[in-house]
This record gives sequence, C-alpha cells and structure tokens, in this order.
Amino acid sequence: MPIISLIIPVYNTEKWLRRCLDSVLAQTYQDYEVILVDDGSRDSSAAILDEYASRDGRFRVFHE
Repeated sequence: MPIISLIIPVYNTEKWLRRCLDSVLAQTYQDYEVILVDDGSRDSSAAILDEYASRDGRFRVFHE
C-alpha cells in the first residue's frame, strides 16, 4: 500500500493536464498513488486520464 495518496480533481483541464501528470511522474519519490477524479469534463480530459492510467498502475481514474 502506498504511503502517499495524491488526489487530483479534473474538470475541463485538457490544456494543462498532461503537464500536471507529467510533473507527478517526474518526481523522484515513487511510493505513491494518484487518484484522478474527472467531474464530468466535456473536453478530452477524461481520455487523457484514461491514457495515463493505462500506462502507469499508480494512477486510478474515477469518472463522475
């Protein structure tokens, strides 16, 4: 079980979302999970979240 849980709420943030998630992945500390909560985005944010979750098991996506 990871020591740190990072919760990132997301709503229509496709313009900045990759930069945010890449920044999380670039951290040297690795014992964490990332909980991504998509609050009904109408842009491509949901697809971006699913893409990152499929590439890294520490990312978990919840679509509201």
